[in-house]
Amino acid sequence: MTTILLNQQERTRFFRFAIVGIFGAIVDFGTFNIMVGIIGIAAVWASVLSFTAAIINNFVWNRYWTYPDSRSKKTRWQLTQFAIISIIGLAIRTPLFAFLDDRLSALIELSRLSVDAYFIGHNLALAIAVVVVMFWNFFANRYWTYNDVD
Repeated sequence: MTTILLNQQERTRFFRFAIVGIFGAIVDFGTFNIMVGIIGIAAVWASVLSFTAAIINNFVWNRYWTYPDSRSKKTRWQLTQFAIISIIGLAIRTPLFAFLDDRLSALIELSRLSVDAYFIGHNLALAIAVVVVMFWNFFANRYWTYNDVD
């Protein structure tokens, strides 16, 4: 963590990683809400599928924009590393989402706000899970997938 704070290049990488993450979150949330709201897929399964779409988006952008100097590894190997880290992230995210989803929806419904409690609960649970996994993904990818950059 101190490396990010002290090194301008690492701060730039973290900033770019965060921007990629924002676009990944848009892909994630958009895909999730289409699958749940329009297609009718169960929320936990939609979360897994939307996560997969976001990971593909994020790998491409991180490979070519966040870490353009990471070229000593073959793309296939980096994608494999990225996927392994992402699967571990999914293993963190899915139970966290499942745990928070019903609880947050019920809490919002109890508050008697004039909103769709399940829509808010689903998205709030997903947002919390995304933030937790973002930190895992950044540090694990920085020190394993993209360890070929200074």
